[in-house]
Amino acid sequence: MMGLVTGRRRATSTASSKSSGDANQDVAEDDTLVVEPDQGNVLSHIISQLRPGADLSRVVLPTFILEPRSMLERITNFMCHPEMLLPIPEIDDPVQRFVAVVKFYLSGWHIRPPGVKKPLNPVLGEIFTCYWDFPDKTRGYYISEQTSHHPPKSSYFYMVPGHNIRVDGTLKPRSKFLGNSAASMMEGIAILSLLNRGKDPQRGERYILTQPNMYARGILFGKMKYELGDHSYVRCPELDLVADVEFKTKGWVSGTYNAIGGTIRRESTGEILYELSGLWSEEMYLRDVKTGHKEMFFNALHAKSSPPIARPIEEQEERESQKIWAATAKAVKERNHELATIEKTKIEDQQREEAAKRINDGVEWHPRLFRMVRGGPGGSEEGEEDLEWIINATIDGDTPEKQAEQIMAIYPILKGQRFVEKNTIPPRTPVASPSKEAHPPVPTIDHEKLGHEEAAAGSELVDTAPKVHPPLDPSHESTTEIQTLLVATGAVAKEGPLIDFHDDMAKDLPPIKKVDTDDSHDEFVDAQN
Repeated sequence: MMGLVTGRRRATSTASSKSSGDANQDVAEDDTLVVEPDQGNVLSHIISQLRPGADLSRVVLPTFILEPRSMLERITNFMCHPEMLLPIPEIDDPVQRFVAVVKFYLSGWHIRPPGVKKPLNPVLGEIFTCYWDFPDKTRGYYISEQTSHHPPKSSYFYMVPGHNIRVDGTLKPRSKFLGNSAASMMEGIAILSLLNRGKDPQRGERYILTQPNMYARGILFGKMKYELGDHSYVRCPELDLVADVEFKTKGWVSGTYNAIGGTIRRESTGEILYELSGLWSEEMYLRDVKTGHKEMFFNALHAKSSPPIARPIEEQEERESQKIWAATAKAVKERNHELATIEKTKIEDQQREEAAKRINDGVEWHPRLFRMVRGGPGGSEEGEEDLEWIINATIDGDTPEKQAEQIMAIYPILKGQRFVEKNTIPPRTPVASPSKEAHPPVPTIDHEKLGHEEAAAGSELVDTAPKVHPPLDPSHESTTEIQTLLVATGAVAKEGPLIDFHDDMAKDLPPIKKVDTDDSHDEFVDAQN
């Protein structure tokens, strides 16, 4: 069994030592992981088979670099500073409101596990829900589902009815091997809607957010290091404002870890209003270009995050994140990496078996709680196409209490709340019973019906049952015609199996040529199929 030496190593912060009077707070946490010799050998063995730019979709890295929670749960880091988010809808000045959104966006990046850790890959159809109770007696709700596994897509919904805040997002990571580094390219967007603002009262004032990419440095030699890199954006087309934030990676010779830079500008004219600087893990600054005034924007060293509350595991269904990964997470926390690998492999094997069964049964899988975005010219959700998936529910109550009831009717969120029939999406028409899956049978979206039934149904929820094709009618004219053609053009099969693998394996086969791909459509490190 492999041991783990991890460093949340302490390093003096130049920024903090200059501006922070608290001597106990002028240090920052350094995301490094010291890899023991046996662990380094495992990494080297796996990565020696790859070339820069190679596809990581078939690579399974050891569990000692895993975080004991699913990606669906890790996304909640984005919502863990409600003190930054909740006041935003009440800011009347549009520029200051946009600046406040940027501040909230930057506030969550300092929340991360020690060392270089990667969350568990959610299985297809995995669900995670949670909530936050706020000091003003309001509550925030979060619902997420893994809407695709190859390529991975994690879709999520967050709403605070008492503050007119809603977030819809889909995260689509893909991976690359870059020599001594590995990268997770964090594609996908989130849309933050302030429902009491904007020209359209149904959609609110909308902010489009992207994410920086994530890098694991030193995976072959040296100390492993976690970095954020490249540009990300916060845009509000209605306000004609955009923030371009550069997460700077450290150079070979100069530079520093965790630095950011950026601007807030008018998108139509390019006029720069503010400049951003500092370290996303420590102190960040905002400078007013017109006045030259520079102030502390966010201090991660003093910030205290507010983690969400999830239902007890004993109340969760088998497909919920904390329940399905419970044994794996426990082993990871106990640093029992041999057991963690065994438990993780069980889940991955089950997922492969489910996929094979669906293919064999001719059943097409669809998400349980999310549906495809109705985008395109004239669509009811035009401009949201990059989300791909959105919560399959209408939240339009005229009071925060009614909106909360509509949210909790989607899926259990609070402790003691049970999954009942009212939580399901009823089918519109009778459907054949689908084949049994490893998880409870759930309603899914019939995409073929969306285009034909939307106009008549408006915002009504759609039929979500998987399609089951009826057997062919042997007496039908088209069946007889096809059989006649097959007899005329084909040949009678020989007795025995159509493919004899034993004989084929005995033959001399040409060598198999491996070809690396430029991109991967799966997530970095523990995807296995």
